[in-house]
Amino acid sequence: MNIRLGIFSLAAVLLSACGNNVTGQKEHNVPLVTTIDSVSYGIGTEVGPDLQRNLKSSGLDSLNKEAMFAGMRDAMDSTERIPADSLRAIVQNFMKGAHDKMMAQQQVEADAELTKGKAFLADNGKKPGVVTTASGLEYQVITMGTGPKPAATDSVRLNYTGTLINGEKFDSSLDHGGPIEYPVSGFIPGWQEALQLMPAGSKWKLFIPSDLAYGPRGSGKLIPGNSTLIFDLDLIDVLGKKK
Repeated sequence: MNIRLGIFSLAAVLLSACGNNVTGQKEHNVPLVTTIDSVSYGIGTEVGPDLQRNLKSSGLDSLNKEAMFAGMRDAMDSTERIPADSLRAIVQNFMKGAHDKMMAQQQVEADAELTKGKAFLADNGKKPGVVTTASGLEYQVITMGTGPKPAATDSVRLNYTGTLINGEKFDSSLDHGGPIEYPVSGFIPGWQEALQLMPAGSKWKLFIPSDLAYGPRGSGKLIPGNSTLIFDLDLIDVLGKKK
């Protein structure tokens, strides 16, 4: 099952799980008698986790869900207990505060990550075999290939594994079925620089500062803002210019 519902459809689904609750207390024993009961419940189990993740990512995971469900019911019945203008102002002010708090926390975490990354690179750059380029990219040759070096306009075939400086893996081509084929110009700046230095057949370890990776914004949930990244990069082949 892979169902994506808008917020209003979601409201109807959630109401099916609490529509019989007239006391304001939590109700988790809605009878599942008919097929539509089971379908409603199944859809709820699909969209529930997404709703929870969205609330958490928006800094709203502390909401009173029973009050939220009650608001959905009252809106559908046109029996809202707070005037619309007042309610809108309350929600907007709270949302702004939650957003500002979340952004401030993310900034603190990103600043800490940047400090850790700089310290790591400063120490790592002193290790035997580690080369530091003018941009701040650090690399270590594991195997030096004998094939051609790709240009910025070429596509390449390669394998990679990426980790944070704490050793936590966030991605690997081996987890997705093997080598990928992609234009050099489509990669993060640290990869673009390294690949143009690597002859085909090379295996290098890259240590990439955040400004040559994903910067203050990070990438997804696994790469925090200002993260220094480590990649094991295996350049299998240079494919030339792909149409």
